[in-house]
Order: sequence, then structure tokens, then C-alpha cells
Amino acid sequence: MDINFSELSSNQAYFTMTQTILPRPVAWVLSEHENGKYNLAPFSYFTAVCSDPPLLMISVGHKPDGELKDTYRNILERKNFVVHLAHSGQAQQVTRTAKTLPQGVSEVEDAELNLLPFANAPLPRVEGARIAMDCELYDVQEIGNKPQYLIFGRVRNLFIDDVAVAVDAKGRMKVDAKKIDPLGRLGGVEYVTFGDILSISREL
Repeated sequence: MDINFSELSSNQAYFTMTQTILPRPVAWVLSEHENGKYNLAPFSYFTAVCSDPPLLMISVGHKPDGELKDTYRNILERKNFVVHLAHSGQAQQVTRTAKTLPQGVSEVEDAELNLLPFANAPLPRVEGARIAMDCELYDVQEIGNKPQYLIFGRVRNLFIDDVAVAVDAKGRMKVDAKKIDPLGRLGGVEYVTFGDILSISREL
């Protein structure tokens, strides 16, 4: 099958891309409303983009009614946010936090999640997520016709569950990806969980 994107609507392009660019890591993003409650939402247009400074990027669109998403508003106004990598056991909770709630209503409360203090960070982190990144807003770029907003965050602090961390013979940190057990996003309502790891040496 050959597909010409110039013949697709924006919705068709979205569904085609999300079913073929896979798996995609899921950024489970916590931010703070102006009322002090916490917003939590998943985004699978997400990646690392730079290591000096350490930057990650999430792409945020609009709510179904065209309004700005709370995540975008909160980060733009208060600058701080926390990106979590959820594990397979949290898939139901991640999906629950994806639903559209009225502005200022907390997905953390709606999904009955617990928060924990995040060392050296202004915002808490979600209990149970094995990786959490404390970020501050670095830049925002508007892109596309709808548009989307590319939010670049500078990572200030990182939490990794001790169960997934080891130190090798040279004293270097080694993160056990299987113990992180991150969710990957596919198309539609599908996720993928961690499978086999291939270790292939590169020829220099």
C-alpha cells in the first residue's frame, strides 16, 4: 500500500502517523494549575532532543473543542513540569488521565493517584512511576496549521527507582530497561509493553 499524505485530511494523517511511527514513548506530564491542583496527561509525541543542555520535547495540541490544553497553559504560566515514564501496570491510569476534564480539575485526583516529594524539585512526582524528570520550560515553538506547540524542557533533576539501577565494573550507572518496563504507544487504544532486548555491537 502506498499512501500520499497530500490526499489525507489532518485527522487521517494523524491516525496514519500514530499507527506507523511506533512504538512511541509516553511522556506522562504533571503540571500545576493556577488553583494549585495538579494536571496529569499523557503525550506520545515526545523525545529527547539535546544533552547540553539536557532537553526533551513534547508536542501538545488542543482539546477537542479547540481550547488550549491545560498542560500547555500550566507550563507556559508556571514554567515547571515533571515528565514520567509509566510502567505497564499503570496503563489503565495513564489512559484515565487522557480524558478531557474541565479546566482546573485534577486528573491526579480523578485517577486516584498518589504523589510523592521530588528531591530538589518544585513539583511532586507520581508514586509508582519508575522514572521522573523534573523540567523547567526552555522554549516553546508553534508549528503546523492547527497548530501544535512544541514544548522544550530542560531537565534539572532525575528520579530513577533504585530497583532498576546498577553500577558496572567501571563504576558507571546502568539502568535496567526491563525493570523500568516502560509503556510504548501504538495506534488507536493500543500500547506495547517491553519485549526482548537486542544487544548488537557496532563496528567502529
